[in-house]
Amino acid sequence: MWYVGLDWADTHHDVVVLDDTGKRLAGQRFAHSHEGLNDLKHFLLGITTNPEQLACIIETNHGLLITFLLEAGIPVYPVNPKMANQLRKTAGAKTDAIDAHLLAKMGRFELDELRRLEPDAPIMQELKTLTRDQDSLIQTQTRLVNQLTACLKEYYPAALHLFCKLQQRSALLFLQTYPTPEAARQASLEAITTTLRNGKHTNPSSTAATILQEVHRPQLRANAITVRAKSRLMLSLCKQLLVVIEDIAAYNKEISTLFLTHDDQRIWASLPRAGQRLAPRLLAEWGDDRTRYADANSVQALAGTAPVPFQSGNYAKAHKRFACVKPLRNHLHQFAWQSTMKEAWALAYYQRKRAEGKTHSMAVRALANVWVRIIYKMWFQHTCYETAIFEAAQHQHAPRAA
Repeated sequence: MWYVGLDWADTHHDVVVLDDTGKRLAGQRFAHSHEGLNDLKHFLLGITTNPEQLACIIETNHGLLITFLLEAGIPVYPVNPKMANQLRKTAGAKTDAIDAHLLAKMGRFELDELRRLEPDAPIMQELKTLTRDQDSLIQTQTRLVNQLTACLKEYYPAALHLFCKLQQRSALLFLQTYPTPEAARQASLEAITTTLRNGKHTNPSSTAATILQEVHRPQLRANAITVRAKSRLMLSLCKQLLVVIEDIAAYNKEISTLFLTHDDQRIWASLPRAGQRLAPRLLAEWGDDRTRYADANSVQALAGTAPVPFQSGNYAKAHKRFACVKPLRNHLHQFAWQSTMKEAWALAYYQRKRAEGKTHSMAVRALANVWVRIIYKMWFQHTCYETAIFEAAQHQHAPRAA
């Protein structure tokens, strides 16, 4: 067996190869280019004609380099970047070559503890990429809405009370049409109604009347310079938000289409209040390979819902798990909280944890940990969630008084 430590970077990759005895066989740097990666492939396959005799240890699980290695049939074992720090010597010396050596050393000592990276099915790869990219767009939308809110507070505070949400098309079109308080005051009821109707507002007539009444009330006024400058920024933010909102909607359609074509969609759609947003994300992050996880405990550790015990002498405490798949943890956390609004047992469990002194996040995380065990059994047995079945099983396994 040969252990390949690969320290990756944007422009180059350092490689160190160790044998079973820990002897360094080779070390080399390859450019992050078509030619460089092909040289890397020939270098590794020159060590052995059987790629299964190689174990490539690397601190990432995605990207062009990972795709290239998997397509070449080279086994890849991704590790957390913090793990190599545990092997670094007290002197603290750090170079790309040293990091590559440490990764190879880690593979030699702990390969049995590492999980080989197996590529998802094409539909799963696309679904995971789409959902994560859409989450990034949603974060961009949130940032732009916060900037727009701060901008309006400086010269047009009345606009903040005209709509429930600024990130709706009718609100943004209204601001573009009437970028200053004076422009809104000079508008007629018919003109405002037409603007809202163009923005596909659900109730343009009554909302227009409310807006007209609101803009004619006495308001705090900024000076002319502030109005001119900030209205320009407001228009720029509205333009960006309209594009992002349209793209998010397009992502929703594509995600829904992919989700509905997957064989497991009915399992995830059956989860209470998972809805059109959380169900595809849970499927994408959890996966569909039934051989990936040894048991539910493996998923709990991977998702970060299982607590990490810490004990030293007479001190003992459990804390949140930080080394986990963050998107999966976030989606399970959101789902667990949503489930309390429909499932009586979930709400009772959450309230019991709160009564024990747990914070909101701790209680929801504990509930998510319970949900992982339920979902794992559903997923493994290809069955949908039914409240009655779960409550019957819960009653059957409940402790009975003597």
